[in-house]
This record gives sequence, C-alpha cells and structure tokens, in this order.
Amino acid sequence: MPALFVVTITVWGATNKLSDDNQIKYKKMEIVELTQQWDKVFPQSDKVNHSKVTFQNRYGITLAADMYVPKNTNGKLSAIAIAGPFGAIKEQSSGLYAQTMAERGFLTIAFDPSYTGESGEQPRYVASPDINTEDFSAAVDFLTTLENVDSERIGIIGICGWGGLAINAAAMDTRIKATVASTMYDMSRINVNGYFDSMDADERYKLRRQLNAQRTIDAKTDTNALGGGVPDPLPEDAPWFVKDYHSYYKTERGYHPRSLNSNNGWNVTTALSFINMPQLSYIDEIRNAVLVIHGENAHSRYFSEDAFKKLTGDNKELLIIPGASHVDLYDRLDIIPFHKIEVFFQEYLK
Repeated sequence: MPALFVVTITVWGATNKLSDDNQIKYKKMEIVELTQQWDKVFPQSDKVNHSKVTFQNRYGITLAADMYVPKNTNGKLSAIAIAGPFGAIKEQSSGLYAQTMAERGFLTIAFDPSYTGESGEQPRYVASPDINTEDFSAAVDFLTTLENVDSERIGIIGICGWGGLAINAAAMDTRIKATVASTMYDMSRINVNGYFDSMDADERYKLRRQLNAQRTIDAKTDTNALGGGVPDPLPEDAPWFVKDYHSYYKTERGYHPRSLNSNNGWNVTTALSFINMPQLSYIDEIRNAVLVIHGENAHSRYFSEDAFKKLTGDNKELLIIPGASHVDLYDRLDIIPFHKIEVFFQEYLK
C-alpha cells in the first residue's frame, strides 16, 4: 500500500466585503488524506513537475488534485483543469491527459470530483449535475490564484460523463475560454432515457419508485447502498461496450483501488438528481470555443453528435476518430488526438 500523509494546513480565507452591512465570513478547509507516492496507472513523465494540491468549491467541499507543470518554463502559462471519466479518479485517464498536456506546455490539474477519490465530504460516491459542474468552476477559481497562470487563458477537459459536465460548465462559467469534451456522456440523458434512449415514461416511473424505495432503506439503516462498479467476472451476455469498460477498469491497464468503476460503484440513488435536473440546457449560448471528440465505433457517439448540434458559432468543432471505441479515448496514446487538442488550446488560450 502506498504511504499516506495528511494535509494538516488549515486554510482560512475572507470573502470580499460588498457593503457595510455584510459581515466578513471565513471558511475552514476540510482535512483530506493524499497519497505521497506515485500511484497512477500510467508512468511518470520526466518532462514535468508533479505535486498534490487542494482547493474548495463553493459548497465547502475540499477537492484534491494533481498539478503538472512543464519544466523549464518562464512567465505566465495557459492552464487546463481536467476530470473524468464518470466513476474514475485522477490517477487514471484524467491524470494521463493532464500530464500529456503539461508535456506540451500547459499547466494542468487533474482533480477528483466531490465525494470521490481523495476529495472530501460525505456520503461517499455521490454525483450531482450541480455540484460536479461547480467542481469545474472551483478548479478554475484555484487556477486563477496561481502566480504562474494567466487567468485569462484557462480551459477545461472533460472525459466521458465529465465531458457533458464540462460543456455544462462552459455554458455557465464565462472564464472558461476553451473546452474539450472527449468521448462524452450526457449523464442526465442516459439516466432519464437509458442507453440508446430506450426507456419510456412508464419505465422511468418504475425506476423512480425503485430508487426512492432505496432511499427509504438507506434512511432506516443509516447506510448508502452502492450500485456496484463494472461487473467482474463478466456475464456471458454482457454488451460489448461493458466488455470495453472491463478491459480498462478491471485489468492492470486501468484498475485502481480508489476508482468507483474499478470497485463497488456509485451510491445507488445518485441517478435521481440527474433524472430530475437535466444538463446541457443552455449550451447553445456558449460563446467560447468547444472541441467535441468521439470514437467512430463508440456506443456513446450519439451523445457527442447531438450535443454538438446544439452548439452555435464558428468556434465549435466535432472530431470523430476513425475506428476508435469509447474506452480507446481513455488512455490510447496512439489514438487520442493530443496534437489536435494542443493546437485547439493554443488557438483559443492566447
């Protein structure tokens, strides 16, 4: 097991005083545990400096992140905050994206979303369209405080379910000058409609009843039932895309002991908030640049194509990677179009 150290620094900060009637308020950052040793599923690069950082979102949740800074750079850098896939942690795909983009000259952070990985708060393993959209903005908040970051040149990358959340964040946070969504899911749509929009209103009502019955059980037992991560062993009739997930989360390629998908999964009732609060409602109003990337053979391709149809302006682009599956864009360095991503951020973070 990797050694642990505890972040014991208590951070107190004062909000701006807006009027004489306002009281100056202070917030105390939650103490979180961070691994000291390198425990990523990818090798460490000798081209960047790596460190652990923490910051807070506006709900008071402490988020943990890995920061990657290119070596031998001077002046203020463009910066990118990265999260995803849905049910993964920063030691997996988002960290690989972050390290690779730092090798290409950007200061990057890969963060664990609220309630997951090394980030804080209880109950564990909960997702929310509101809170997780806010997580991206909190990452932007943090990047604006760094002396070696140009606060006018900040972008984000979201992978899988955090691809949809990244576009959602871009619709809200005008400080995000450029957004990349890679192999994205719309988590609201899939929870409302099921895979390939196969669920009707009666099935959706049945699902709500099941989830709310689970809430009653959780309340009475003072527990939070987990839904299970990627199945292992795989049933013989598992869909091919579930086999695709298994090849990443349940093998040496991508398994991590803190990853939800590698282990026991999300809180069962997590789906309720996504069913009731749709994402992507205002993405047609995004004025800053967006690059949407998806694999040609991905089961989830329709999420990216339909989201792209809602985007407006001449600074939006959809890139389909020939022959690629959904999971190929998690870690396949020979398939992920990092050069294209680099050129995109160079153009719009300047």
